[in-house]
Amino acid sequence: VGHCHPDIVKAAHEQNQLLNTNSRYLHDNLVDYAERLSKTLPEELCVFYFLNSGSEANDLALRLARQYTKHEDVIVLDHAYHGHLTSLIDISPYKFRNLEGQKEWVHVAPVPDTYRGLYREDHEDAGTAYANEVKNIIEQAHKRGRKIAAFIVESLPSVGGQIIPPAGYFQKVAEHVHKAGGIFIADEIQVGFGRVGKRFWAFQLQGEDFIPDIVTMGKPIGNGHPIACVATTKEIAEAFAATGVEYFNTFGGNPVSCAIGLAVLDVIEKEHLQAHATEVGNFLMKLLKEQKIKHPIIGDVR
Repeated sequence: VGHCHPDIVKAAHEQNQLLNTNSRYLHDNLVDYAERLSKTLPEELCVFYFLNSGSEANDLALRLARQYTKHEDVIVLDHAYHGHLTSLIDISPYKFRNLEGQKEWVHVAPVPDTYRGLYREDHEDAGTAYANEVKNIIEQAHKRGRKIAAFIVESLPSVGGQIIPPAGYFQKVAEHVHKAGGIFIADEIQVGFGRVGKRFWAFQLQGEDFIPDIVTMGKPIGNGHPIACVATTKEIAEAFAATGVEYFNTFGGNPVSCAIGLAVLDVIEKEHLQAHATEVGNFLMKLLKEQKIKHPIIGDVR
């Protein structure tokens, strides 16, 4: 919403003057913010965990998935990056290939890139073809006695090159993953919160009929202030709570962070930033596509 936005600065300052405490103490801001966020998501995603960073959010998503499914293995996309914690370097091919390499519980699927990938724009059904690659990975894993806990994907793979997945890809992947007893995690840390313009969440670009089991969010939600969130279903949250080891995060969901989160949502709404993203995005795309016609060196615009 812009550097040092006055509404955000004001919300942080006012709450700081009143109270900031850890989230063992009840405070309305936490509930108010969860309610506001829930209105942007499908109603199935109704339980919220608040944290400080996207990395913490993705780490918790893995824990939720493993507790719920009782499986260990994770399928990721090639070139993916999901955070800087050890658990996330392990599922980030972009990083682990230069470090300790691929763990046996990690499976790497091809990026659904219709420009440079295995199946291109001229393919009759690239979405199904790329989803079948995930199905093959699951079958190979099962032959080795491995069980899939989760498929995790950035809703628009960003480190991989701002890839827009082909239509139907998420739905078909979710079908294969659910059949294997796993869950679908949509990482919206870099691409959520209205940034894609047409929809509030990038996973919604795949259509109304697609709902992930877990959505992780970070970066833009506090406009630079460290706040992050994991949204999931009641079933997954209950399985996680059943261990008796509750999830606690000292600063996650503190009153100041939640005041800032609420202010960010207010600004997005008040200043019509989603429509603005669509308008400016379309304008830029139009001009860049004109350049593409003029210059053969420009292969794709996205």
